[in-house]
Amino acid sequence: MILETDRLLLRRMIIDDAPFVYELLNSPLWLKFIGDRGVHSLEDAEKQIREKYLPSYEKGLGNFLVEEKATGKPVGSCGLYQRDNLDFPDIGFAFLPESIGKGYGWEAASALKSYAFNQLKLNTLLGFTLPENTASRKLLEKLGLYEKGVYRFADDSEELMLYST
Repeated sequence: MILETDRLLLRRMIIDDAPFVYELLNSPLWLKFIGDRGVHSLEDAEKQIREKYLPSYEKGLGNFLVEEKATGKPVGSCGLYQRDNLDFPDIGFAFLPESIGKGYGWEAASALKSYAFNQLKLNTLLGFTLPENTASRKLLEKLGLYEKGVYRFADDSEELMLYST
């Protein structure tokens, strides 16, 4: 486990989390606002964990599984990501449809932001979202990130809103 809040645990993903990763990465809001990551089977989900998630944990960053403390049920993910072409990491979050509207995003993301500043000693945190993703924009602003303009990743055709602390 990396973090604990009143209702949630945030922990590193393991290969056994592949069914959850498969479900989350194929949920309607993930596909709409984040995009198809090519995770179309449990094997793809295991590969995603092995190749994308596990290596990033060495630096204290990565995509962390968010689970309810009371039930142990995975409800979403929240992470810190260091992009090769950016000086600072960005925070991201996604939750299963049945877990949206319960305050889990705020609870997980605010804990992860505190971890980033207090344990990792970061002084700047970025955030990216599509302009039409109003829920994500509101959460980034509630976290204390401010809109700084637009950004386009080199390998992506979509223009994203850039936020920063």
